[in-house]
Amino acid sequence: MITYRGKSKTVYAMIGTMDWKLLASTFVAIFVAELGDKTQLAALSLSAGSSSKWAVFFGSALALVATSAIAVLAGEAISRFVSPSCFAASRG
Repeated sequence: MITYRGKSKTVYAMIGTMDWKLLASTFVAIFVAELGDKTQLAALSLSAGSSSKWAVFFGSALALVATSAIAVLAGEAISRFVSPSCFAASRG
């Protein structure tokens, strides 16, 4: 059981209510944005000079997960104070 915003749900119930279109569009947007980014170039150079490619892979994956979690939590906190229409207007 996972408790989120005071509601208990099983993992299966959360997957059943997953917005798959949003998941796919988020994946594509982040994937394309990260191609050739400084993060990818840093991982490339670290793996080129290392004998443990898996350590570089897991380290860079964990860093991306951590920064994404911070962004999601910050977005949720900001959305409590700023109207979603302000975000839509800022996107252009």
